[in-house]
Amino acid sequence: MSTDLTLHQRRRPPTTDELRGIPWLRLLQPEERARAAAALLVGEAAPGDYVCRIGKPVTYWFGVVEGLLKMSADNAQGLTMTFAGLPPGGWFGEGTALKREPYRYNIQALRKSVVAGLPIDSFHWLLDHSIGFNRFVMNQLNERLGQFIAAREIDRMNSPDVRVARSLAALFNPALYPGVGEILRITQQELAYLVGLSRQRVNEALAVLEAQQAIRIEYGGLRVLNLSALRSSVSLDKH
Repeated sequence: MSTDLTLHQRRRPPTTDELRGIPWLRLLQPEERARAAAALLVGEAAPGDYVCRIGKPVTYWFGVVEGLLKMSADNAQGLTMTFAGLPPGGWFGEGTALKREPYRYNIQALRKSVVAGLPIDSFHWLLDHSIGFNRFVMNQLNERLGQFIAAREIDRMNSPDVRVARSLAALFNPALYPGVGEILRITQQELAYLVGLSRQRVNEALAVLEAQQAIRIEYGGLRVLNLSALRSSVSLDKH
């Protein structure tokens, strides 16, 4: 049995609290909201489970309720390139859902996660009937484009400290990941997977950022103190 089928078999209706944490539901009119809530399903992904796989047809538009996912693909040299980490509140794959095309990337759970899915037909119904939903999706596409451009820049950076800073800034994007807030629940190993560095080097970079009062390391996660410093992180190049 594949991990896709296993995750698919775990699907269930969302709880009231889970629905409350879906950011775009509150933008809908009552009839639209009721229709979307009735169609939504959630599944509990174990670490390593694939939510989406390259070449598979799109059946849902997905979002993270709890946990942490990784968006990645293998390049021509067989190396894995990570495009983005996906923390709570993040919805992804709207471009693929819009075009109803096969996935061009993998989405994998880095830890036990709760993933919500809106069936593709319901996604398109909302596009046809809801102004609020259209605005949300357009904003998602715009923010995601900026995120991927930044990811390409990060890949070319030689400074590990700057790579970690910019990657953290992306995870704290309030438009794409409203469920994160000021504290990101992430381990140094998980961050190392997303950034493409060793855990030890990530730990050193976090120490630099904490010394500069851009973040504070807390039990089970990181608190952002200066998001603009993480985004610019120019001074780190001199470290």
